[in-house]
Amino acid sequence: MIDHLGINCADWEKSKAFYDKVLGVLGYTRQKDYGVAIGYGRDGKPDFWIGDMSAGDASGPNREVHVAFRAADEDAVRAFYQAALEAGAEPLHEPQLWPQYHPGYFGAFVRDPDGNNIEAVFHGARPQD
Repeated sequence: MIDHLGINCADWEKSKAFYDKVLGVLGYTRQKDYGVAIGYGRDGKPDFWIGDMSAGDASGPNREVHVAFRAADEDAVRAFYQAALEAGAEPLHEPQLWPQYHPGYFGAFVRDPDGNNIEAVFHGARPQD
C-alpha cells in the first residue's frame, strides 16, 4: 500500500545526523540525496524521506506530509488522479513519467483537503516515444 513517505524537518542538520544514526543501526542508508531532501532505504529504493522545512515554500508552521501509494499500473495512477480531482483535491502534477526519479517511475500528485501532498506511483512504466 505505502510506497514511500516523506516528512519535513525544522533543524535540518540535526535531523540528518539523527536519521543517519538511528536508521543506520536498522540497516538503512541514504539512497538519494538532493541537498534539501534525503531518501533512506535499501538496495537503491528510498522508502522514507526527510526534507529541509526551510527550503521551498513553507506554508504555516509545518509543510505538508508526503505519502505515496503504490499503484498496480499506469491506468491505476490515472484513475487515482481523476478520483482525487472529483473528490475536490488540488491538482499538483498530472500523471506522467518522472525519469529524474528513476526509469519507469510514473506518478501523479494532488493536495488532499488538509494540504498534504498525496501521490500514486507505478514503478514499471515504459518510456514513451
